[in-house]
Parts: sequence; structure tokens; C-alpha cells
Amino acid sequence: MTATDAQGVEAATSGMRPPPSLAQLTRVFGRIGLLSFGGPAAQIALMHRELVGTRAWLDEQTFLRALSLCMLLPGPEAMQLATYAGWRLRGVTGGLLAGALFVLPGALVIAALVAVYVQVGTVPLVQAGFLGVKAAVIVIVIEALRKLAARALTSPAAWILAGLAFSAIFALSLPFPLIVAVAALWGFLGTKPGVAGKSVLPPPPFRIAATLLALWLVPLVLLGLSGPPLLADIGWFMARLAVVTFGGAYAVLAYMTQTVVDQYHWITTAQMIDALGLAETTPGPLILVTQFVAMLSAHLAGGPALAVAAGLVALWATFVPCFLWIFTAAPYLDHIAGRPRPAAALAAITAAVVGVILNLSLWFALHVLFTEISELRAGPVALPLPDWTSLDPLALSLVALAAVWMIPLRRGMGETVLLLALAGAGSHFL
Repeated sequence: MTATDAQGVEAATSGMRPPPSLAQLTRVFGRIGLLSFGGPAAQIALMHRELVGTRAWLDEQTFLRALSLCMLLPGPEAMQLATYAGWRLRGVTGGLLAGALFVLPGALVIAALVAVYVQVGTVPLVQAGFLGVKAAVIVIVIEALRKLAARALTSPAAWILAGLAFSAIFALSLPFPLIVAVAALWGFLGTKPGVAGKSVLPPPPFRIAATLLALWLVPLVLLGLSGPPLLADIGWFMARLAVVTFGGAYAVLAYMTQTVVDQYHWITTAQMIDALGLAETTPGPLILVTQFVAMLSAHLAGGPALAVAAGLVALWATFVPCFLWIFTAAPYLDHIAGRPRPAAALAAITAAVVGVILNLSLWFALHVLFTEISELRAGPVALPLPDWTSLDPLALSLVALAAVWMIPLRRGMGETVLLLALAGAGSHFL
């Protein structure tokens, strides 16, 4: 067991039950990966229910501190939260296993969708089924957001911070990193220095960081030297995205669209919209849209074999750095949390995250329920304004069905997603 492994397992077992076996970890994170529909809010809520509520593998404060850390890092926060939880429970091996299982189901679905998409283009029956999934996702996200707010917003100041964060990103379109930085500064400066806890600063994890950095970049260098030019371009572009994706995939979609459509001309704008729509309805992080774009671009340029290679390159370039960030930063989280001001900064970030996720949830609901959305501008304020005549009655009916099924009837998330997918597909024949 390496020093980093020992740090994770020791942190997990201090004051709690023995860590789970790798077999248990595989079953639980495999289930999380299969059911991780609905974007960050629903994925975070699912992990909280499985890891904190049902099994008590992590305590509440550890979970929230880890969430705050992951929101500070580039990359998909929910996938990185799963990686942190795996590291905390079983060291580097557990982190690699948990992170991979969170991504793998969605990656397989994306590969299958690309294969269908290039043959049929638009698939009405599949799109109808996905509409049902999206309707379920709206309800799942609302319920998840309610639970997250109950845990994170425990003071009037936290509620104010969440409201300000929502207003800043929803009405002013301020960048997510700026919102996080201001929230952290708010918490840091609003707390007296106090007395630090007794946590010991761990040694820097140079070995694991150097190994992951080499694993990430060396294959991309080799592709640039001797591989197909398209694969090299895809790899380095996705690697750049992995460094700038603060706040998840939504934060970089505009940049990604501009690059792959206008600069590289790999795909069209319509194909990019289809890629996003399909990626939103698969399990796993939305940043899997990079895999869809890479595979579709390569298939159009060179056929199925190149598409498979491009998908693997995109996954490698996008997700290996996520392990690098977590394994490098995770050993320091307890030390940071033991110091009053950094701990207050993390708590403030968590409160702001509630407002940011509310914005993402509202954005998703508007785009599912309405086919036309304009923008109301007044100075620096820009509000999305749905055209009420474009309200989709079928989508609204499916959302109502999902709400009744999940809330009064208290049915599970996986069952709800399956039911709504079938209901959406069935509507295609009406």
C-alpha cells in the first residue's frame, strides 16, 4: 500500500466503520454509474444517499467538504466526487475504481448512440424515449436540489450566498470560477483566524502526481509524433478542455462549439446540438459530450475504426487529469478543513454551489419544456424568456407523471427513469 493509499484509508476509518471491500465498492459505484442520470445535482444526491445515508461510509461533513473541493477543481465535479470517495475508502485503487465506474456506463451508451446516429441521423423513437428521461431528470434534480439545500444552507448567510450566486450566474452570466472565488473570499474574510486543528500536513504526493501526469500527456505526445493528425488534434483539444472546465461542461460548451464547428469544421452546429441533447440523457457526466463529438467527427472523416480510436482518445484526455487533480489535492482536504478560515471558505463555496446548481436545473427544465426561448435584456441583466406558446404539452405531462411517481408514491430513481423512457417512447406511436 502506498503512502497515498494509507492516507485515504486512514482518513476513512478514523471514527467510522471499517472500509468496504473492493467488491463492495465495485457493486455500489457500479450502481451509481448506471443510475447517474440528471446532471451534477442528481448525481451528487445519489452519491449522498448511497455513501452517507444508506451505508454511512462517509460522514456528512466529509461529503460536503469533498464537494466543495471538487467544485474548485477543473473537470466534472460529480465524477471527481466519486473518485474522492473511492480514494477516501480504499486509497488510490478505490479512487481509480470509483471514478472509472462512474464514467464507463455513460461512455458505452455514448458509443452506442454514435453508432445509431451515424446510420439514422435523427431517431424519432429514440428521441421520444429520451424526452421521457429528460422529464424524469427534471423531477430528480428538483428533489436532489431540495435535499442538497437542506444540508448546505444551515444559516441565513448561507441562504443569502446561494441566492447571490444564483442571481450572478442566471441574470448576469458571470463566469463560474469568479463566483466560486468570491464565495471563498466571503467565507475566508468573514471568519476569524481562530485556532487551527491538530491535523498534520501530509507529504506531497509527488510520485502519484508524476505518474498520472505522464500517463495523461505521453500518449498525446506520441499521437502528435506518429498518429493520425485528427486523433492528435482531438487529444490535445480535449486535454485543453480538461484544464479549463471549471464548473462542469456547461461552462465550456460555448468555447467547445466555437472550436469544433467554426475553427476545425469537424461537425455542424446542428450536429453539436444533437450531441449535447444525447449526452444530457445518458448516465455519467455531461462532459461525455466530448466523446460523442470526437467519435462523430472521426467517423465522418475516416469511418468506424477511426471513430472508436477517437472516442478512446477523448476519454483518456478528458478523464485522466480528473484523477490527477483529486489524488494530488485529496490528502490536504482534512488539513484545510481543520483550519477555521479555509474551512469557512469551503462552506461558503458549498452554499454558492446550491445557487449554481439551481441555475443549471432551471436551464435544463426550460429547454425541455419549451421549444423556443428568447432573452430579455436590461443593461447587464439578461434573463431567459420562454415563449409560452411553445410549451410542449407532452413534456409537461411526462414531468407530471414523474413527479407523481417519485414524490407521493416514493418510487426509486432507476425505476422512474425506466418508466418515463417507456412512456416517452410509447408516446411516439400516439
